[in-house]
Amino acid sequence: MNLSNGSQPKNHWLLGWEKIEIQEYSKLHPMEGYRRLAFMMIDENVVAASPSSVYRVLKAANLLMQQEGKTSKKGTGFDQPRMPHEHWHIDVSYINIACTFFYLCSILDGYSRYIVHWELRERMKESDIEIILQRGKEKFPEAKPRVISDNGPQFIANDFKVFIRIMEMTHAKTSPYYPQSNGKIERWHRTLKSECVRKVYLSSLEQANDLMGDYIRGYNENRLHGAIGYVTPLNKLLGKEPMIFAERKLKLKEAHQNRLYVFNRLDNAKHKKVEEHLIIG
Repeated sequence: MNLSNGSQPKNHWLLGWEKIEIQEYSKLHPMEGYRRLAFMMIDENVVAASPSSVYRVLKAANLLMQQEGKTSKKGTGFDQPRMPHEHWHIDVSYINIACTFFYLCSILDGYSRYIVHWELRERMKESDIEIILQRGKEKFPEAKPRVISDNGPQFIANDFKVFIRIMEMTHAKTSPYYPQSNGKIERWHRTLKSECVRKVYLSSLEQANDLMGDYIRGYNENRLHGAIGYVTPLNKLLGKEPMIFAERKLKLKEAHQNRLYVFNRLDNAKHKKVEEHLIIG
């Protein structure tokens, strides 16, 4: 029996040890936002707490990662892919290696955000794009994606159109002067540069390939992606997200039941102590 309605445990109440674990885990992952931290801790069986509960703990401890809010520029007219390999986004960016700019080309699966293939090259002509797409196709031979690119010269060449037909793909070009229409891969390149490339001085192409290779493996296989429900791109690609969501829901339910049991025991002990005091008095 509870002493009053005000002392009844709520869903967001956490035990003392859980608050400490959340704070310590946050210190080990200082660059992660509270939502990703919450799901990382559930998956790793550290603490099963909702993102809002994690937010309150970190805010009270002054451990919230400061992030600038940005207004979404997502359009409403783009039909999102409903399965893996329906859309492959491809784009070319630049990487500074020992004061020399190299071309980076990435292929991203629009459904899962999985990085299908990527390469660093000294040049990036139409033939290079074909080789990169072909290597992506070799990893997933059954894929017949719609390739989405900007209007760069490599993508509008006649030979590229022939290549696309031979590879049993289709091609869609984004609207000129509107890079947001290929925003998924634009965002990927920004993330790669901010979280990996710009953190060290790249002295050689070999070092860059090793460093980026390690990061991209972690991005595909370990990093929880906010745009796909905080699962990894690989798990989304393999269709494992329903199982992961079900496991998280079960862990949250079990954690809540455990907290309820602890709080009720404390409350009953307090009630018993009051009764003993009254009897003695």
